[in-house]
Amino acid sequence: MSNLLSKIKSPEDLKRLELSELRILVDELRDRIINEVAAKEGHLGASLGVVELTVALHYIFNTPHDLLIWDVGHQAYGHKILTGRQEIFHSNRQFGGISGFPKMDESEYDAFGVGHS
Repeated sequence: MSNLLSKIKSPEDLKRLELSELRILVDELRDRIINEVAAKEGHLGASLGVVELTVALHYIFNTPHDLLIWDVGHQAYGHKILTGRQEIFHSNRQFGGISGFPKMDESEYDAFGVGHS
């Protein structure tokens, strides 16, 4: 595996990838989410269902200037990883860790605080 995901610290890094590399990145992002949720807990289906959409939105739009609002927080795991929280994503939903949902005071990329549907 190419390990493209480890090079993504922000959506600006994502925009430097070639279109052909996005498929690889999507697979790596999906694997990361699966591994984290399997090791701890979380909402797997909703996040996996929007991996391609998450990558496309951050690739095309100028986030955080262009605001992304998720309808439920369960979809935001890929968003969190791509927006500077990759190194601490292991603490997702853990005491003292990052929130399981978009949280405005956690990141400038979280334009709206959403929760459980």
